[in-house]
Amino acid sequence: MGTGPGEITSDGCAVDFYALLPPFGEAEIVHAAVPDGASVLELGCGTGRILRPLADLGHQGLGVDDSRAMLAHIPDLPTVCCRIEELYLDRTFDAVLLASTLINEEPSLRGKFLAACRRHLRAGGVAVFQQQAPSWFGTAGQAPRVRDDPSGIRRVIRSARWEPPRLFVEVEYQVGDRVWTHSWGAWEISDRELADDLGSAGLRFGRWLTDDHAWFTAGPA
Repeated sequence: MGTGPGEITSDGCAVDFYALLPPFGEAEIVHAAVPDGASVLELGCGTGRILRPLADLGHQGLGVDDSRAMLAHIPDLPTVCCRIEELYLDRTFDAVLLASTLINEEPSLRGKFLAACRRHLRAGGVAVFQQQAPSWFGTAGQAPRVRDDPSGIRRVIRSARWEPPRLFVEVEYQVGDRVWTHSWGAWEISDRELADDLGSAGLRFGRWLTDDHAWFTAGPA
């Protein structure tokens, strides 16, 4: 659930807020994991916060999101408005990206997301994922309640409730006199569960891209 000025998507994301949110080096992580000039399908691209920097790095990107309001912020890049789990494009890509911790969805939807990644990944391609860092599940409630980002965004953790294997979080975002809230639940994923879920989708774990195990790759099994 989400509140605040402007349109709120079905999963509680505030479109106007995401349009203000800057990249935090995600594109560089993906760029280092995929071939130069790779065709990249980003599932859940939002307002293009990662897709645009990937294009600037020389990749041929296609973004998918189920919010037309989100996609309206990137009219100059190729996009498709569709739910991830319902996406069936008549092509495959060098790389498929599932970022923004979408993999931490509930297990049945996670499986559908992974299946979408696999059916759009060419033989020999690489899928890149961003999950909640495993350590986050044990520390979210103890993290600083207020954080000021260099971009001028203040984040306030209103609540964090741990009901294994799910962590429920409500965050408030402040930008000037505008305030948005977003409440969501993230499912913790063990290494074994991750391997099993990837395998069920026809994927095989590749390697960790960051020390906190938030970013990793997979390839066709």
